[in-house]
Amino acid sequence: MEWLNYHHLFYFWTVMREGSITAASEKLCLAQSTISAQLSKLEENLEVKLTQKVGRTLEPTDAGQLVLRYADEIFSLGREMMDSLKGLPTTGPWSLRVGIVDVVPKHVAQKLLAPINTLPEKVRLICYEGKDENLLAELAMHNLDVVLTDTPLRSGLSVKAYNHLLGECGVSFFGTKDLAAQLKGEFPHSLNNAPMLFPMAMSTLRRILDQWLNKMSITPLIVGEFVDSALLKVFGQAGDGIFIAPTVIEREVVNQYHVQVIGRTQDMKEKFYAISVERIIKHPAVAAISEAAHQKLFF
Repeated sequence: MEWLNYHHLFYFWTVMREGSITAASEKLCLAQSTISAQLSKLEENLEVKLTQKVGRTLEPTDAGQLVLRYADEIFSLGREMMDSLKGLPTTGPWSLRVGIVDVVPKHVAQKLLAPINTLPEKVRLICYEGKDENLLAELAMHNLDVVLTDTPLRSGLSVKAYNHLLGECGVSFFGTKDLAAQLKGEFPHSLNNAPMLFPMAMSTLRRILDQWLNKMSITPLIVGEFVDSALLKVFGQAGDGIFIAPTVIEREVVNQYHVQVIGRTQDMKEKFYAISVERIIKHPAVAAISEAAHQKLFF
C-alpha cells in the first residue's frame, strides 16, 4: 500500500492558502528551498502537476484543486480531533459545497437542502449562487460537490457530469388581493389582458410559460421581466402584476409576500435536477437530498 506523506501535503496546503512559497516559508519558519523540494516530492509521488504560475502568483492546477479539496477535509478533521480531545466544541468532518443556479427559487433550494440537517453526522453547508455555466465549470474542477438547477446538463458541453432528476411539480399563479379582485372570468382565461411579471426570456420557466399561454390562447399584459426570481416576487407583492412560482413552495410564497393563489396548473411542469460528476450518487449528503426530494418533496 502506498502511503501519503502528510508533511508534504501540509506544505502544499499552506502554500495554496498563503498564496506563495515565500509567504508559506514565513508562516512555517522554513526555507523556501525546503518547501519547493517537498512540493516536488509530493508531485513526484502523486504523479501529477499540482501548481502552475499565473502571473506572479502560484495557483493550483485542476489536479491541485482536487488535492486541495481533500487536504481541506483532512486538516479540518485533524483540528476537530484535537478540539474533541480538549473537550472543545467541534464542527463536522463533512462539508457539502453546493452550486445553486440563480433561477432556482430560494425556497426551493432551501427545501431541497433541508434533509442534510437530519443526518446523524454534522455537515457544513457551503452555498454558491451563479450562472449554470460558471457553476458547472467549478463542478468540473471539483470545487463543488453538486449543482442544483432547473435545466438538465446540455449535450455538447465539455463537462463530464450526470443529471439526477430530483422531481417536478406544477406551477401556481399569485397576486395581491386587490389585483385578484380586478380579474374577469374563470382561471386561466382571467389572465387575458391581466398584468403579469415574467421570468426573463430564454429561461426554462419562461419557455414553458410561453408554450402554455400559447396553447391556452391567453395573452396577458407583460409589465416586467426579471432575471432574479426573488426580485420578481417583490414587485408582485407590491401589486405590479401576477407572477408564477412552483406549486411546491405555494405556502411559503403566500406567507412571505402576502399574496394569494389565483390559480394553478399541472399542465406546466417545473423540474429540478442535481448535477454531479458521479453517475451514481455516493456523497451521503447529496444522497439524502435526492432521497428526500423523491419521497417527501416531489411525490
